[in-house]
Amino acid sequence: MQVARPYWTGDQRRWAWLLLALMIVLMLAETQLAVMLNQKAGEMTSALAGRDRDRFWDAVRAALLVLAFAVPVYAFYYYMRDSFSNHWRRWLTGRFLDGYLGNRNYYQLGSIGEIDNPDQRISEDIDTFTARSTNFLLILLGSFMQLVAFSAVLWSLSHVLVGFLVLYAFVGTFGALYLFGAPLIRLNFWQLRREADFRFGLMRLRENAESIAFYRGEAQERQQIDQRFDSVYNNYARLIRKQRSLNLFQRAFSQLTLVVPSIILANDVLSGELEVGAAVQAAGAFVAVLGAVSLIVDNFDALSRFVAGISRLHALAQVVMPSPPEASEHEPPMPGAVPRSKVTVQPAERLAIEALTLYTPGFGRVLVRDLHLELKPGDGLLITGASGCGKSSLLRAIAGLWHDGSGKVHSLPTSQMFFLPQRPYMQNGSLRSQIVYPSHQSPLSDPQLLQMLRDVQLGSLAERAGGLDAVHDWEKLLSTGEQQRLAFARVLVHRPRVVILDEATSALDNANEAALYASLRSSGVTIVSIAHRPALLQHHTHVLRLDGHGGWDLHDAEGYRFDA
Repeated sequence: MQVARPYWTGDQRRWAWLLLALMIVLMLAETQLAVMLNQKAGEMTSALAGRDRDRFWDAVRAALLVLAFAVPVYAFYYYMRDSFSNHWRRWLTGRFLDGYLGNRNYYQLGSIGEIDNPDQRISEDIDTFTARSTNFLLILLGSFMQLVAFSAVLWSLSHVLVGFLVLYAFVGTFGALYLFGAPLIRLNFWQLRREADFRFGLMRLRENAESIAFYRGEAQERQQIDQRFDSVYNNYARLIRKQRSLNLFQRAFSQLTLVVPSIILANDVLSGELEVGAAVQAAGAFVAVLGAVSLIVDNFDALSRFVAGISRLHALAQVVMPSPPEASEHEPPMPGAVPRSKVTVQPAERLAIEALTLYTPGFGRVLVRDLHLELKPGDGLLITGASGCGKSSLLRAIAGLWHDGSGKVHSLPTSQMFFLPQRPYMQNGSLRSQIVYPSHQSPLSDPQLLQMLRDVQLGSLAERAGGLDAVHDWEKLLSTGEQQRLAFARVLVHRPRVVILDEATSALDNANEAALYASLRSSGVTIVSIAHRPALLQHHTHVLRLDGHGGWDLHDAEGYRFDA
């Protein structure tokens, strides 16, 4: 209900309820036509038993007339059902994508690892949820209509059949729930997760093919992929063993209904109190009513997969679309516990850090303690220290991506800051989209964009690639050094006031590195860098050294020596 309710009560509610009403009307028509067909089938059987030629052909003509209406109603009903679930999927996917991409939740999910395979949950679990929700909702409504329509027919023919049917459906439903409910739901939940993990392993192999090929790591990769597939195989083996037992239960439950109506009605038919056609009609009504009241037994396997998918989707919804915090979240921490405060980012006209303390994820180890820092426009800060001392964590805190800690970061608006990672992100698209990323378009003309490529020593790239509108797999086409230079072109396009570089020139030679840094310094932007090359000191005004245990030192860049 938490996942589904917004569609039925939000901005799409009129469209949703209108489509549902239309499907209910079609369902009512289909149910009425099914009752009429069942009645005509009984009429034809009685006519044959009584050797009444005219009565038989009248019943045939009436049945054909009913079919002429029943067939298009049936087809249009299923078309409307699938169209409705497709529309619902589009709306729900958009809602989840808004939450997933909003507030950088996609990054937080990747860093904390609480939710596995969010991509599968959005692409597949939403599709399953909307399709099966629609299907089960309509099955439920259709079963209720069938129950009402055929129960009257059945009651008029045999009270004993009605009583037996109620008892039979009650025992079958609760037997299925007790014997197969929890195990099938649990196994289906893990099957979805194992399949997603297996697919993720294959995707990682494809994305890191070059590195794996250099290492000749095929054997190691095959071992890991085999382990993931073994988990898929073993869980599915347990699942189908449980489904085998369920199939035996379902088959026995349904097959008995072929015999029971005949046994109950046999005396009335043999004594002449009931026509053969009426017995056929009663048997048809019995099957229809039993199908309505045995909804859970007949759809138990699909329902268990459905519930497993809902659990995964609901878990993602709680993270990317959280409900208002409960009062318990504001209770004071236990004595001696590490306070789970968060780093806050406040808007300002210049970059400053106030009493900043950073921890590793989960507050396991302190990285930086009580850091105070302020940079004037045009300053350059070089952050250095041993590997694992918290340099990248500090950059992420400045960028608003790291929250484990306390203190304040006074930062410019995100539109005036630009982050360059060590390995730039190359979007699927044209060369033009690579240059203007993350914007969709730029007011700059083609000659201006080409000039920016020349400014970052990529003057021949457009010609080599086939023009600004050429589309390639840029991660494969460009070397890491070329990707880093292309990332600098993005800085020239957006002209931010603060540029944050996380070893963003590690793959460049000294000449290209010096030229790119000189262009940044000449533009007057504030620079925050992680680097270990002494040659970069000339492009910065301050050096911040972290010792990895929470300590830090701030020095003037002039005269600073890394080996000291």
